[in-house]
Amino acid sequence: MRNVARTSLVDAAIAELRREIAEGVWPVGTKIPSESRLAESLGMSRLSVREAVRVLAHAGLLHTRQGDGTYVTATDESKVALRRRLDTAAAMDIIDVRRGLDLVAARLAAGRRTEEDVAAMRETLARRNAAGRAGDLDGFADADVDFHLQVADAAHNPLLADLYRSMSDALRDSVRDQEQAALDPDTSHEELLGAIEERDAAKAIAVCVAILDQQERDL
Repeated sequence: MRNVARTSLVDAAIAELRREIAEGVWPVGTKIPSESRLAESLGMSRLSVREAVRVLAHAGLLHTRQGDGTYVTATDESKVALRRRLDTAAAMDIIDVRRGLDLVAARLAAGRRTEEDVAAMRETLARRNAAGRAGDLDGFADADVDFHLQVADAAHNPLLADLYRSMSDALRDSVRDQEQAALDPDTSHEELLGAIEERDAAKAIAVCVAILDQQERDL
């Protein structure tokens, strides 16, 4: 960590800590050094470091556990803000947004998917179906979201995949909100995988529309 001029104080400490987090020096889930160690590295008082940590905790990048230490919870403040917004979004609003993302992902995946993409999606659907038969709503929701993330990955557009991942928690909650309706047997996701495997973009889009229409009705 670079030594910070004393005149910079809290703003410089915030910038330096943010840089360390963004560059992965402290990965998500790890504990950052103590206030005293940070103060020594930055060349400033513990009070300034404490304020910088407080600001970054408020931004959602850090979380302080009383008596334990401070941990990294995120690396990007914009993603934290989006996640907070999604946490308060209505289920119908999320479905409306998915109508944009899912259809683009399905169309691109049909044209760009690899055999490895198809194999991964098939394995995830098997896990989804097994959870459905067992009545495991949490396992079903996890596998369902994983499948849609894999469709986005198969589009081979990193920005699209990142946008979809930023919504993953909200998507998981939306599946859980459907409760028993989510577990009712259907073949729609197998049909979507089949369309992608066959490189049939029009069919993939049509199946996506049908899936989202059904989820809207279930809500």
